[in-house]
Amino acid sequence: MSSWRWKWLQVVSLLAPLVVQAQESASPGASLSTSFRPVFTVPASADVGKTLLPNVKDPQAVDAQTVCPGYKASNVQSSDTGLSADLTLAGPACNVYGTDINSLRLTVEYQTDSRLHVEIVPSHLDSSNRSNYLISPEYVARPSQENGAASSSDLTFSWSNDPSFSFEVTRNSTGDAIFSTAGWKLVFEDQFIEFVTTEPTDYNVYGLGEVIHGLRLGNNLTRTIYAADVGDPIDRNLYGSHPFYLDTRYFQAEDDGSYTYITANDSAGDGSYISHSHGVYLRNAHGQEVLMRADNITWRTIGGSIDLYFFSGPSQPEVTKQYQDVIGYPAMQQYFTFGFHQCRWGYENWSRVENVVDTYTDFGIPLENIWTDIDYMNQYRDFDNDRGRYDYETGRDFLKRLHDGGRHYIPIIDAAIYIPNPENASDTYETFDRGNATDAWVLNPDGSTYIGDVWPGYTVFPDVLSDAGIEFWANELVIYHEKFGSDGYDGAWIDMNEAASFCSGSCGSGNLTLNPVHPSFKLPGEPGNVIYEYPEGFNLTNATEAASASAASSSQAAAASSTAISAPSTSTSYFRSSPTPGVRNVNYPPYVIDHVQNGADLSVHAISPNATHTDGIQEYDVHNLYGHSLLKATYLGLSRVFPGKRPFIIGRSTFPGSGKVAGHWGGDNASKWYYMYFSIPQALSFSLFGIPMFGTDTCGFNGNSDEELCNRWMSLSALFPFYRNHNTLSAIPQEAYVWASVIDATKAALNVRFQLLPYMYTLFHLANTKGDTVMRALAWEFPNDPSLADADRQFFLGHDILVTPVLEQGATSVDGVFPGNGNGSGNNASQNELYYDWYTQSPISPSLTGNVTISAPLGHIPVYIRGGAVLATQPMALTTREARKLPWSVLVALDASGSANGYLYLDDGESLDPEVIKEVEFESDGSTLTAKVMGGFEDGVPLANVTVMGTQKAPNGEVRLNGQMVGEGAYDSVGKTFRITGLEDATKKIGAWGSDWRLEW
Repeated sequence: MSSWRWKWLQVVSLLAPLVVQAQESASPGASLSTSFRPVFTVPASADVGKTLLPNVKDPQAVDAQTVCPGYKASNVQSSDTGLSADLTLAGPACNVYGTDINSLRLTVEYQTDSRLHVEIVPSHLDSSNRSNYLISPEYVARPSQENGAASSSDLTFSWSNDPSFSFEVTRNSTGDAIFSTAGWKLVFEDQFIEFVTTEPTDYNVYGLGEVIHGLRLGNNLTRTIYAADVGDPIDRNLYGSHPFYLDTRYFQAEDDGSYTYITANDSAGDGSYISHSHGVYLRNAHGQEVLMRADNITWRTIGGSIDLYFFSGPSQPEVTKQYQDVIGYPAMQQYFTFGFHQCRWGYENWSRVENVVDTYTDFGIPLENIWTDIDYMNQYRDFDNDRGRYDYETGRDFLKRLHDGGRHYIPIIDAAIYIPNPENASDTYETFDRGNATDAWVLNPDGSTYIGDVWPGYTVFPDVLSDAGIEFWANELVIYHEKFGSDGYDGAWIDMNEAASFCSGSCGSGNLTLNPVHPSFKLPGEPGNVIYEYPEGFNLTNATEAASASAASSSQAAAASSTAISAPSTSTSYFRSSPTPGVRNVNYPPYVIDHVQNGADLSVHAISPNATHTDGIQEYDVHNLYGHSLLKATYLGLSRVFPGKRPFIIGRSTFPGSGKVAGHWGGDNASKWYYMYFSIPQALSFSLFGIPMFGTDTCGFNGNSDEELCNRWMSLSALFPFYRNHNTLSAIPQEAYVWASVIDATKAALNVRFQLLPYMYTLFHLANTKGDTVMRALAWEFPNDPSLADADRQFFLGHDILVTPVLEQGATSVDGVFPGNGNGSGNNASQNELYYDWYTQSPISPSLTGNVTISAPLGHIPVYIRGGAVLATQPMALTTREARKLPWSVLVALDASGSANGYLYLDDGESLDPEVIKEVEFESDGSTLTAKVMGGFEDGVPLANVTVMGTQKAPNGEVRLNGQMVGEGAYDSVGKTFRITGLEDATKKIGAWGSDWRLEW
C-alpha cells in the first residue's frame, strides 16, 4: 500500500464524522451525490506544498550579477540580414541557480525593417534537451527572416566584449538605445536566465501580463509570469502569461532642433513634445519574473532560452501591429457575440435559466446570450448534463425556443476530466473512456496517468500538446453538441485551463476508490462560507443591512477561529533547493519565483511541474502554454461543430497568440469599486496582447453587489467588447432587472451600445485584418502628450468614441480630460480637437482644458464622439438579429476644419470566410456626405436619417440625394446640429448601401 493512500485512510478514520454529502443549499445545480456512498471531502492539506521563500524576498539570495562571469563573444559572422556568434563563459561557472551553459549560440536577424530578432540558445541541443530550451513553432508561432536588412532597418544591433558580452538595440532615427545590457552580465543556466536592460528615469512601460494593476506599470514592481488559478489578487500573477511590453518615451524639442528625454512629470503646457514607442517580446513559456526598478528592467526565467523580438513602432498602433504580425491577428467575432451576456453560478435547472431569459424580455432589456456555470453538469463532469435538472430533452426544447428568438447559449467547460471510481459499477463516464482508449492524458514521470483534483473529484488532464489529446478534446465538443440535436450550444467558455488542480501532485493516484470527492474548501454558501461581503460604501447607502451583514460575518469568523487547529509554531521554516550539476530540479527550482500560490510552490493548485506530456516534455517547460493549447484545441472542435462559422470562445488562461482563437474575461473579480476601475487597465492591456474580445464579470463575481455599483458597472461594461454579468454561487442576485435603477441604466447603456454595434463590428474587422486595437488608452490616440502617460480612468473605443465613466461610490460627477485641447500637451494644444456629447449631440467647448468636472448622475455614463467621425448606426432591439433589420442612421461629427470621414464593414455576421462583404467609405465637407460602396453583401435595410454635428449656421437650399430632392432638414441653432429625415423612401429599394450616393444640403 502506498504511503499516500495510507495517509488518506488515516484521514478518513480521523475525520469520519466530517464525511458529508455535498450541500444542496450550497449547490442546488451540482450535487456531488452518487448511488455508491457519501462523498469524501479532501483535506486541505492535500493542496499544501513546501514553503518556499521567493528570491526577491530572500535576504540571503545570491545576486547572480556579482558572482557570475558573463560570456565572451567570438567567431562573429555579419551580413546585411544579421549576425551570428559563439558565446563562451568568460570565467569559472557560478552555477548559482542551476548549471551554467558553457557554450551558447547568438543569432541576430533583421527580419523586417521594423522587427529585430535576437536569440541566444545552448550550442548543443538534441532530442534529450531541446524542449528544455526551445518552444516548438507548433505550439507558438515563430516568425522567420522576411525582407529586412540592417541597411534599411530603423533598429541597429551592436555588441561589446568589454568587460563581458553585452548588446544594445538602438533606434537609428533618434539614436536612442531602446534596449541595452551594457554594464550587466548575461547569466544562462539550465534553470536560470538573467539579462538586464538599462531604462531612463521614470520610464513608461505597459503590458507584462496578466496582472491587475494600473495601465502604466511603474518602476517598483516585480511582475511574476506564471499561469495560476487564483481569484484576482492585485499585483500578483494570474491566469495568463504575456511576456511582452510597450515602452513609450517622451522628448521635448529644443531650440537647436535636438530632442531631450523628459518624464511625464517634467512636461509643461508650453512645451513641444514628441514620443517614440517600441515593443519587446520574450518568446519563452517558462516561469519568469520581470523586476522593474528605478533605472533598469531585469528579466529572469527558470528555463528556456532568450528569444527576443524588438518592434520599432514608432507609436503604439505600429508596435501592436508589428507584435501581432508575429503572434497572429485577433479572431473576427460573430455579430451576436457583441450582444449582452448573462450568467451566474447557481442557476438550478433549465426552467430557472429560461425564467431569466423571459424576465429580461419582460423588462424590455436586450439579452443576447444566456450562459450556465458548472451547475448544468452531471456531478461537475465535462460534456455530460445532469439528467434531472438539465436533461437533454428539456434542453433541446428550450434551446430551440432560445434560437428561434435570436438568442444563444454558452456553457462552461473545465480543463479536467473526471476519472471513474473502479469499485463503483454505476460510476461510468464515456468521455473518460474515449480519452483513455487513445492515451490522451498527461502522465506521471513513471508513465502512469497523472491524477489531480478539480470540481468533479479526482481528474485527469488532456495532453493538448499531443495529437491524441487535441483530437480527444475536439471530438468531445462534437459529441456533446450532437446530444442536443440541431439546437445545441453556440460557443464555449473554457475555465480552469491554467491548468488548475485542487491538490499538489498526483493526489488521486491510489485513491480512486474515494471518487467522487468534494474539494478541500467550502463552496460559497456552505456553512462557514456564507457570503456577507458587500461593496465599499454599502454601509452609507444601506446602513441596517450592512450592520446585519457585518455582525453575521463576525460570528462566522469567530466560529471558524474556534474550530481552527492552532499552528504549532510562529516561526517559518523555508525549504531551499540547491543546484545539482547537470540535474534539473523541476519541482523545486533553485531560483524561486514570487508565485502567488501558498508557499510559492509551483505544484500547489496546479499540475505538478514534473508531469509529462507527449515525447516526454515536462509540464515545467510548457506550463504557461497549457491554457493556450486547450483554446486552440477548442477552436478546432468548434470548427467541426459549426463548419464555416467563426468559433466563439472565451478562455481564462491565455498566451501570446490566444487572441487568434479566443477572447478572455478578467476572471474571478469581486463586487468592489476598485475592481470596476481595474477593468479598464485590464482591457487596455489585453488590447496590447492582441486579445480585444475582453470583458470582466460585470457587477463583480465574488461577494454581493449592490444597486449603485451594479448601476455604474452595467453602464461601463456596455462600452467593452465583451459584456457579461456573472456572479458566484449563493451571492444575492444581480441580474440587470433586480434593481429598478439598474434596469434604467442598463437600457440606457445598451441603447448606446446597440447604436455602436456596427462601429464595434467594424473595429474588430480592422483588428482582424490590420492588427488595429479596439479599446485604446488616451495616450495611444494622443502619443505626443506626456500628461496622458498613465491615464487609465477613461478610454477610447476605436478612434472616435471617448468614454469617461464614474468609478467612485457616491459620486454624481466625474473628472475627465478632452485630449488635444491643451491638456498639458504643449504642441498638441493647437490641434483644437472637437468632441460632441453623445446624448445631446452638442459640441463640448474647446476651452475646456485639463481636468473637467462632468455631470454624471446615477444611471448616466458620459460618452463623446470625436470630431471628424462619421458613424453608421442602428437602433436598439431585444436581439442583434432584430437590430440588424432596423433602418440605418448616420452621425456626422465635423472636426475643427468642418470635415469628417468614416468606414463601415458588413458581412453575414458569422462566416469564417464570407463570400460577400460590404465596405462603405464616408466623406463629408460639412455640406455634403458621400458614401463610396464596395462589395456585394446586401442587407436591404434603408437609410432613415443623417445628423450633422458642428454645423455653424443653418444650411441654405434643399436636401438632395444623388441630385434628387429628398427628405427634410431641421437646424438646431443651440446645439449646432442639422438633422435630415425622411430618407427611407428614397433608399428602401436597394437599401442604404446598395450603391454609391451623395447627399447635399
